[in-house]
Amino acid sequence: MLRNMVHGLLAVLLSTLVIAHPHPAASQMLRSCAGRSEIVKFLDSNFAEKLTAVGLINQNAILEVYAAKSGTWTLIVTNVNGVSCVLLSGESWETMPTLPGLAT
Repeated sequence: MLRNMVHGLLAVLLSTLVIAHPHPAASQMLRSCAGRSEIVKFLDSNFAEKLTAVGLINQNAILEVYAAKSGTWTLIVTNVNGVSCVLLSGESWETMPTLPGLAT
């Protein structure tokens, strides 16, 4: 039950972020797609962002969050053909401790 609540909360938060994200540069990134390896290399070399979280959206896509110690973060979606698109990016990323009872 707690796991479902957390997933529901994340879905609401991600939807809200997509709609309410105020940065014009990020809106331009909504259309930024390339091969996954190219995007991963770009995030690492330009922002020192590393893979922080991953989740299966459906049988056709994977959601990945890349974050750096500096606090920058990027959310990408990759399809089964290896094409990734940057959905959002921002600052002040903080990793939360694992909730009790959730498998890691």
